Amino acid sequence: MNTKAPAPKQDSDEEMPLPHDPKTVYLGGLFLIAVFVVLYVAQAVVLPIVIALVLKLLLQPLVRLLERFRIPKALGALVAVLLLLGVFVMLGAILSSPASNFIRDIPNLVKQMQEKVSSLQGLSERFKPFLEPLGLGEKSPGDLMSVNPGSLAGSVAGGASAFASHLLETLLILFYLLVFGETFMRRLVEVLPRFRDKKQAVEISDTVEKDISAYLLTITIINAVVGVLCGLVMWSCGVPGPLVWAVVAFCLNYIPILGPFAGVALFGVVGLATLGATWFAIVPAVLYLAIHFAEGELITPMLLAKRFTLNPVAVMVALVFWYWLWGVQGAILSVPLLAITKIMSDRIRPLKALGHVLEG
Repeated sequence: MNTKAPAPKQDSDEEMPLPHDPKTVYLGGLFLIAVFVVLYVAQAVVLPIVIALVLKLLLQPLVRLLERFRIPKALGALVAVLLLLGVFVMLGAILSSPASNFIRDIPNLVKQMQEKVSSLQGLSERFKPFLEPLGLGEKSPGDLMSVNPGSLAGSVAGGASAFASHLLETLLILFYLLVFGETFMRRLVEVLPRFRDKKQAVEISDTVEKDISAYLLTITIINAVVGVLCGLVMWSCGVPGPLVWAVVAFCLNYIPILGPFAGVALFGVVGLATLGATWFAIVPAVLYLAIHFAEGELITPMLLAKRFTLNPVAVMVALVFWYWLWGVQGAILSVPLLAITKIMSDRIRPLKALGHVLEG
């Protein structure tokens, strides 16, 4: 009696494929190390490209909207890039005077802070045995508050110059990505060997563009609202330069976890320096913390949870890693890059285990 051999059991889509060959693990690890070394060494070249790619995801819906009104893609891309450049120019023009005044007032603010902490001299003497191992035993609170305004102004000027040079490169790359990005993607899909691979590449590209564009647009709008509210808080509390602090809050909110903590500390120091050593000095920091709590714990999860969720531990690790690799720009890019990695991992079978780990 002939019996038909049972068909081999197919792997279900729910299984998490893990590499079992040590050579695969070692080669994969060496490949990742090589990639990160290149990203670190070639930062001046790679970083503007990555920023342009992320900005392309943010502005691509605008270009397509203009195409619906029969505006050529090149003209629509130029309008999008000029709009982005106009935002930077407008912010620079608005903030130039308040920022220069604030930098000019830094010596006075430092002097006020030194006077306010001088009362802590006796307390520091009590804790001097505990501070000596940290190298702080010989320093008074006033010494710890010392700062060189000239070096600070030089650092700000140097940072602004570097930002302007990188901005020009980024905008140029962004324009060509908006115009020819789809053509490049089409050529990339055409060279893939199998139809299944072509279909998967198109699906990943569409999902990344749709989800990351929605994420960036939503976060930008939320951060703008947070900035406006923080500016109103500083204005109502009598802190000078509320527009500056509104922009600071807007920018800090792009950096997950560490940005809000830095904002609380910054608003607390500014409140103490400008409002005096009273209970009212902590009001700006407390209100900023309340705004961030409402935004980070209620509004943002409610708006973005339907698209994707990320593991908070993975977010923190990505934040620390990209900040170490690329500085503040890396910290801002950490969540979009992590979200793109998760979207790709969820749709590429060998990487599904990684996507599962990154799931919130």
